[in-house]
Amino acid sequence: MDITPFRVEEWMNAYEEGARYNIAETCVDSVSLDELFELAGEDKNAFLSSFSSLRLTYGDITGSTGLKTGISELYKTASPDLIVPTHGAAGANHHVFCSLISPGDHVISIMPTYQQLYSIPESIGAEVSIMHLRKENGYLPDINELRSLMRKNTRMICINNPNNPTGALIPAALLKEIISIAEENDAYLLSDEVYRHLTQEDIWCESVADLYQKGISVGSMSKVFSLAGLRMGWIFTHDDNALKAFLSHRDYNLISCGMFDDAVSSIALQHKDAILARNRGIVRKNLKILSDWIESEPHFSFVKPQAGTTALVYYDYDIPSYDFCTSLYQKTGAFVTPGDAFGEEKCMRIGYGSDTDTLIEGLKAISEFAASL
Repeated sequence: MDITPFRVEEWMNAYEEGARYNIAETCVDSVSLDELFELAGEDKNAFLSSFSSLRLTYGDITGSTGLKTGISELYKTASPDLIVPTHGAAGANHHVFCSLISPGDHVISIMPTYQQLYSIPESIGAEVSIMHLRKENGYLPDINELRSLMRKNTRMICINNPNNPTGALIPAALLKEIISIAEENDAYLLSDEVYRHLTQEDIWCESVADLYQKGISVGSMSKVFSLAGLRMGWIFTHDDNALKAFLSHRDYNLISCGMFDDAVSSIALQHKDAILARNRGIVRKNLKILSDWIESEPHFSFVKPQAGTTALVYYDYDIPSYDFCTSLYQKTGAFVTPGDAFGEEKCMRIGYGSDTDTLIEGLKAISEFAASL
């Protein structure tokens, strides 16, 4: 199967390990097992002792009750039997497309977003139409454009909410308009929601799977819970046909998730309030730092994110984004992601979920680099 190279992941693979100031990272400052159990107020040694006595079988094939119950509590209408665990959100998105999309189907996706949402269905043989998110519209979907892209054979609409790389959050009223269009055409609505709950204000972040029978929510333990090393993700939907397809395809490409990933994720989900409080505190504090830096720098601008961990920051230098970001990295060790990896030029994605000192030093390095241009 031919597939377009994944530009963001290739960039991260090439440069992340040697970065001095990694402000390309999209997870909230990752935690160790020690930090997780301290946050949870649980006995780590008792957990490890108990787990060490277990035989390393396939475990619970469709996920433990504790895991699926914890995930379901992140939604308003979910129940454990509607949750399908996967190998990360990347595995979840791939699984959705391979389970529901066939050659000749029509899929509508947005741009900029995570490249999986348009390159995977395209590789399967679907015809993909792109709905461009525009800076002047706050990177929110244009309802009229979406209507114009719909066809009789539109099988699925794909969105990313909150959005990566822009941090845009679709308001509930607009989300319901998108759902209405999907419903009129009996189309699935896939929403990559890996940044859901990381809002700048204390508001409930709606999920399409709570609002629409054929809504499909993808989530993970990586971004919101700072546990990317567990490689635990999930799919949630109310649609019986989709659930049957997910479970059938799972037998071929997944079988089960790791027992350790399941067990540690279950602990984190039991104590989600403590972890979410920590991580919301980090992204809210750090976005203020990034916003203040933007205001102090005449050559940079952005649409301030409302949620998530990333911002698309534009510059007014006449330099392609790959060249800008490569030179920045080589001269200062500051690591950001070229906007061109998302189909946007003269900009960079900055992740502000890192530890605060790294963000501050990384922004200083960008200022020093910019002053030399």
